[in-house]
Amino acid sequence: MFTTSCLYEANYNATEDIIVNQGGSSSGKTYAILQVLFTHFVKERNVITVVGESIPNLKAGALRDAVDIVNNSPILNGFIVDYNKTDRVFTGSNGSIMEFKSYLTAQDAKSGKRDYLFMNEANGIIKDIWDQLEIRTKKQAFLDYNPTAEFWVHEQILTQPKVKLIISDHRHNPFVPDKIREKLEGLRFKDLDLFKVYARGMTGKIEGLVFRNFETIKDVPLGAELIACWQDWGFTNDPSSFGKVFKWNGDLIVDELFYETGLTNADIVQKYKHLGITKQMSIVCDSAEPKSIEDLRRAGFRVEAAEKGPDSIKNSIDKLKQFKIWITRRSVNTIKEFRNYKWANDSQGKPLNIPVDHMNHSIDGIRYVALNKIGKNSGKYHVI
Repeated sequence: MFTTSCLYEANYNATEDIIVNQGGSSSGKTYAILQVLFTHFVKERNVITVVGESIPNLKAGALRDAVDIVNNSPILNGFIVDYNKTDRVFTGSNGSIMEFKSYLTAQDAKSGKRDYLFMNEANGIIKDIWDQLEIRTKKQAFLDYNPTAEFWVHEQILTQPKVKLIISDHRHNPFVPDKIREKLEGLRFKDLDLFKVYARGMTGKIEGLVFRNFETIKDVPLGAELIACWQDWGFTNDPSSFGKVFKWNGDLIVDELFYETGLTNADIVQKYKHLGITKQMSIVCDSAEPKSIEDLRRAGFRVEAAEKGPDSIKNSIDKLKQFKIWITRRSVNTIKEFRNYKWANDSQGKPLNIPVDHMNHSIDGIRYVALNKIGKNSGKYHVI
């Protein structure tokens, strides 16, 4: 039914009540667990609940993977009689249900029972929610996460009996492009903490984070004023990141609008039009691609190059740290970047004044807005 990796076999053959998947980037752990759950979905009538930190997080991750699995399996596709896109529920011909949900509180998680549970990116979800869901799960529960630091799974789940720990990294996934492997292995020369977590799936402690002045917010509040949009370029291996930066009650609001690989400049223009980006909105871009900037200008958009200089990275970070930053919950990639963006260390482990060049596509774009649109004095903006 599927083309699988060794992680599928490890999870499918596990007999423990709880299966913990601790893995690095691109290990394929989420995809493998979903394949296991779809196998149970087909074999007998089951209710399966997949839980994420937020609905946007699920849509950008586990749910997208689930749709891909279905689309790439004619047998599974033919077995599914309904997919309710609004409620995010797959229904099988045998009555099986796979639902994708998010809970704000433990009280919300008390409703409903299930045969299988999968908590995706568990380190973004509070343990009280896990407790309420797991106690209402009849057969097995799965968790996965990138091990950026110890959290409640390490402290209170792995110490229990009938729990299996599976540690994986990109080397366990035969489907990872070579360019991604090279980037992950290259982390050993940039930052050993990040290499340990993302290239080897080992529990780390990411210290020296650049930003601690941020929180998430449901949506852009009424009354927020647009400062500018950002555009960071990408194509095959790096995503093109685009979003808006607003001012609001002396704080900054960040709203990611797309974050995708494989976009040409013509694709970006179409996305701008679909998003309602007008000619009056300023778009600050990475100055490294003057041809791309000119393409967008000729398409009628108000595009400007970021004002880079010798100390522009540090200066733009200093500007951003003057504000409380609120990131909309749909900005799942940007949230992940802020949670991992850290200062680089020298060969003796001493911090440098430059950040690690990793997981920073949205952050670079936001820095460009800071360079061009936020004044030298604290709290000063240049609103379009």
